[in-house]
Amino acid sequence: MVNRSTNLLGIEGKRVLITAGAAGIGMAIAQRFTDAGAEVWVTDIAEDAVEAARSQGFRATVSNAASEEQVAALAGEVSAEWGTLDVLVNNAGIAGPTGAIETIDSQAWLSTFDVNIHSQFYCVKHFLPLLRTGVKPSIVNLSSAAGRLGMAGRSPYSATKWAVVGLTKTLAIELGAENIRCNAICPGAVGGPRIEAVIESKAEMLGKSVEEVTGLYTGQSSLNKLAAPSDVGNMAVFLASDMASHVNGQAMAVDGNTEKLY
Repeated sequence: MVNRSTNLLGIEGKRVLITAGAAGIGMAIAQRFTDAGAEVWVTDIAEDAVEAARSQGFRATVSNAASEEQVAALAGEVSAEWGTLDVLVNNAGIAGPTGAIETIDSQAWLSTFDVNIHSQFYCVKHFLPLLRTGVKPSIVNLSSAAGRLGMAGRSPYSATKWAVVGLTKTLAIELGAENIRCNAICPGAVGGPRIEAVIESKAEMLGKSVEEVTGLYTGQSSLNKLAAPSDVGNMAVFLASDMASHVNGQAMAVDGNTEKLY
């Protein structure tokens, strides 16, 4: 029986690379692309996560997306193995430090930029030759609701996620003539270990209990719940699909209608 929804997406057989794709949101994205019939290659800085991804049948490579040298080496590896690339998902990101601006360690600030925005530059720069040979190629960058809203105590993270949106819109302009689309996803708070750690840090900063701050984060959304990693995966697949063939330069919210961040 024909899976008509998969046919409409046009993802089947596409070759997809996902940075930080061996766990968390990245793995959810990888699984959604696999479900749609794509061939997926994930990278991650954590060796144990890469091994776990391999055990699930994914091509997986230990690589630090914040290192241009390692990204260039990875591009060479993908070129030798696949010879082309249809979808690049720039998912690598860290929460960065939490605190008032005057308390932020300068090295922690720089590290947040290295992972959250410089990695996207490196990946686009080095994978663009492969994308140019791809089928209906596209780039999906992970931003955040913090990429359109301010968030007290999270200045490094917010600044990087605004930068992702700026990069995305510029790439859409630069690459549109080559029919390479570029869009960003702006998730709200997504359930998982990372948001739990953020909530703990924010609770300490505010002098509130973890339970109180968890309630604030849940209540940010009009749906009164955290997003699931699979919600982000669904949007990534849509943006790379034929159904989004005229969607370019957009920052797509997956936040349940969030108007204020805590």
